[in-house]
Amino acid sequence: MTRNLEPRVAYFCMEFGLSKDLPIYAGGLGVLAGDYLKGARDQGLPMVGVGILWSQDYTEQTIQDGRPVDHFITADFSMVEDTGKEISITIRGEEVICKIYKVDCYNNAPLYLLGTDFPGSKHGWMTRRLYGGKEQERVAAEMILGIGGVRALRALGLEVDIYHLNEGHAVFCGLELIREKMARGLSFHEAWAQTRCEIVFTTHTPVKEAHEQYSLDFLEEMGALSGLTREQAQEIGGDPFNMTAAALLLSYISNGVSKLHGQTTCRMWREVGEAACIISITNGVHNPTWQDPAIKRAFERNGDLYAAHRENKKKLIEYVRSHSGEEMDVDALLVGFARRAAPYKRSDLIFRASEVIEPLLNEGRLQLVFSGKAHPDDQIGKSIIEQLVKMDQKYRGRVVFLENYNMEVALMMVRGCDVWLNNPRRPLEASGTSGMKAAMNGVLNLSVVDGWVGEGVQHGISGWLINTGLEESLSADEQDEKDLRELYRVLLNEVVPTYYHQRERWSEMMRGSIDMSHWQFSTSRMIREYYDLMYKPAFQAQQQGKPGAGP
Repeated sequence: MTRNLEPRVAYFCMEFGLSKDLPIYAGGLGVLAGDYLKGARDQGLPMVGVGILWSQDYTEQTIQDGRPVDHFITADFSMVEDTGKEISITIRGEEVICKIYKVDCYNNAPLYLLGTDFPGSKHGWMTRRLYGGKEQERVAAEMILGIGGVRALRALGLEVDIYHLNEGHAVFCGLELIREKMARGLSFHEAWAQTRCEIVFTTHTPVKEAHEQYSLDFLEEMGALSGLTREQAQEIGGDPFNMTAAALLLSYISNGVSKLHGQTTCRMWREVGEAACIISITNGVHNPTWQDPAIKRAFERNGDLYAAHRENKKKLIEYVRSHSGEEMDVDALLVGFARRAAPYKRSDLIFRASEVIEPLLNEGRLQLVFSGKAHPDDQIGKSIIEQLVKMDQKYRGRVVFLENYNMEVALMMVRGCDVWLNNPRRPLEASGTSGMKAAMNGVLNLSVVDGWVGEGVQHGISGWLINTGLEESLSADEQDEKDLRELYRVLLNEVVPTYYHQRERWSEMMRGSIDMSHWQFSTSRMIREYYDLMYKPAFQAQQQGKPGAGP
């Protein structure tokens, strides 16, 4: 009898952001994964998450003497349940024991986490710091996620139809699935073809140089090939072994995370001959986590959105006062910017001709709140934060940098700012989700047209757009200069006058922003698309015995 139910999915990701109290995430990828599990729980879908219990998180990052400083603190994981089960993996010729933990206390589908940092283990370094260390630490963790994740599902007795690899970090999952089938007597190519009908893959990285690759010599030494020969592994990922190319050749179907990103991804990987078909499924965010209940009620009942927003703005201003000592004005325009510190996100763009906005700052008509983290080893990212801190010190009370960016800071900002600033250098923003969270709270986006923005925001109706066209002939410096001029033009000529002199129109735009975003950019919509466009087609291919080379 054929099982007439939704496919059972295991969602593999290196990080999950479910709550600030469970610090096993670095940023947007993890928060998206956490939202995804919450959305699966809301809809009663048969899904589990598979990840790693990072005992010292990513980093707690404070500002000392104007410079970011990292603190690695062993977290309190009292909310994490020890399942009592464990699995083993051979890494560098040594048996590594991984305990299996469970988290389901954040209204999320069950999340199973593998950890090696427990008393008596000499391999604690493998799951201590997210994205920490050198290649050896990185690949060890990726083996635990991919190979160990499959073995954990077996140890837990969980049956899975579809393995969803959220980024290439979990690609060793595919090698393990092939190994299992070969152990049952299938040839390598038969096992590979069957495995392709079990895997779907999501990529989030629009810069080819940023995709991981490792020499086969090194992966063999680590034991990452899961019993496959060098020649077999090379057929899948090449030498050096490219994690993303391998994922595209191991999956039935794959996707980018916005329409623009899907197009970019197709161009980037077109030379991978038998790659899975690449489609676009735009990211979404979990409304109950990010949308303020009072804003939701005011929207649904046609109430006073601005009054509800003003209360959130007061909360943000109080948060700023309690965390930085700075006093901000609830009546003055408040613009927010919170991102991972990376050059392409151009955190400092608004200051590059500071004489243009300095009068507004000095008069108290413009306030800016920033937050963000840099990778502990990223000195360029830390320099970006250092520049923002200098602006904080120069314009006291008008520019504020909130340290140690996390889900709590993000929640305060996406609810309490008046405007959400987003100015990445196109086309390097795959999707971006912070602007979605802001939009469903009536916070108006002022954004470059990249990632999700071009699919939702309408200029002057639900936000404002900066430079709607991409001129590939321009150098990075020329693009920055053009975007800066456009940013200033829209800010000074449209945003500021509307805020101070057209309050009714501002409230209408808030309603337009929520109307635009609350379904289209929700996890509810996103997860249905994954089921309808990826999971179900792959599952049907399994049942029909089709080869897994894409639909």
